[in-house]
Amino acid sequence: MHITVERELEMTLVLSPEHSASVPAKLLYRTDDPYAVHVSFHIGSAHPVHWTFARELLMEGVFRPSGHGDVRVWPLSPGPAGRTPGRSVMCMALSSPEGEALLQAPSGPVAAWVERTLRLVPPGQESAELDLDEELGALLSEEPGV
Repeated sequence: MHITVERELEMTLVLSPEHSASVPAKLLYRTDDPYAVHVSFHIGSAHPVHWTFARELLMEGVFRPSGHGDVRVWPLSPGPAGRTPGRSVMCMALSSPEGEALLQAPSGPVAAWVERTLRLVPPGQESAELDLDEELGALLSEEPGV
């Protein structure tokens, strides 16, 4: 039986140092895809924008800079007035051929969600969730060109 852990939250899309926009987002973790997290951003278009990346990036990114390339995550401590006053946030930089985005999310809810995924599938136990024999059998039974 596969289990899904979801969390909806508001993230902030940083447009410039002076301007930002609120973006509803959903974090999703599935035990049948134990190494990955899925994030959907609802940006007012007909279809949400989906990103999938390693759960380890969020595990580390809540505490220290993590990742390189297309997805980078790092904590940002509370700062002076006007820049995350009184709360800790985590930053997520996403890059694709279509563009780049810098998002911020409150660290507490993200860390609590990551903790739920870790209780469900502890680090190092991800491979136990995969049915490699079934996956390999499905790959080998497919007809060419299908």
